[in-house]
Amino acid sequence: MAALVRLGFLPIRINPQIAVCSALQSIFSAQIRSHRTCSSTRKNLCHSAPELRDVYTELRHRSPAKTQFLRSLHISHKHCTTKGEFRPSEEEVGTFTKIIEAIGFTGPLKYNKWKIKIAALRMYTCCVDRIDYDEFFEKCSLPDTLNSWFLVTQLHVWMCLVRMKQEGRSGKYMCRYVVHSMWEDVQQRGKVMGIDSVTLKNSMRALTEVFYAAIFGYDEGIISDDRVLAASLWRNLFNQQCEDPRKLELMVEYVRKQIQYLDSLNGEDLLLTGEVAWRPLVESHPQSILKPSAPTYNDEGL
Repeated sequence: MAALVRLGFLPIRINPQIAVCSALQSIFSAQIRSHRTCSSTRKNLCHSAPELRDVYTELRHRSPAKTQFLRSLHISHKHCTTKGEFRPSEEEVGTFTKIIEAIGFTGPLKYNKWKIKIAALRMYTCCVDRIDYDEFFEKCSLPDTLNSWFLVTQLHVWMCLVRMKQEGRSGKYMCRYVVHSMWEDVQQRGKVMGIDSVTLKNSMRALTEVFYAAIFGYDEGIISDDRVLAASLWRNLFNQQCEDPRKLELMVEYVRKQIQYLDSLNGEDLLLTGEVAWRPLVESHPQSILKPSAPTYNDEGL
């Protein structure tokens, strides 16, 4: 039998395990050869690094466009977005507060609610009493009407809302009463002017739509460039009737500097006092940063 096997007359049965081991051995041998090849390639690249630098230097002098392309690819990893990385932390509230606010009530705040309401009324008063409406009507060529008064007022109310919404739940609570004070004032002014109740009701409904549409447009403009903000002012403040770009430029400049000034005010002082001193409409140095003065109030925040 052994002689027949040696002569090749009988078939030989090979164990499958032996075949698998032989295949694995061949794979490992190929991987070792590949690793040695990669190691030798890395060594060659390391030895040829000065030559590559010389070639890159030659390409840089020959083709600036290609060099700029390579440079942009090289530093492209640095141009990463920061969206969502520097957001202010949300105010932590308990389960009970979340439940009652989901129902429609307001939970406990950082400061007394009555103090915040008084500060909101005072802030709205600053939006009305500390604005030179005649100057706005003259510089912006607006008619001296109740509607023009409302358009100028809502612009300053919106800027206050932008600032106070940065103060968490207390700031949002204050925003509601600033807007509430504005509607109460508009209604009282309409009654003083002798507008009947039906017409006044319809006018209030129309002004409400105008107000929230303007809020949406102003929000889009303040987070965008000056062109978007100018378009929003042209639609909402000028009522699409401004053909002088200098007037739009003046109002864009005014909004930007007022927002910058409001951001420099202390949030706690605004929540307790509501005092806002507006910058003039026309200034010699509108881009200057003014240092706000600290307000004075008693121990009860009044």
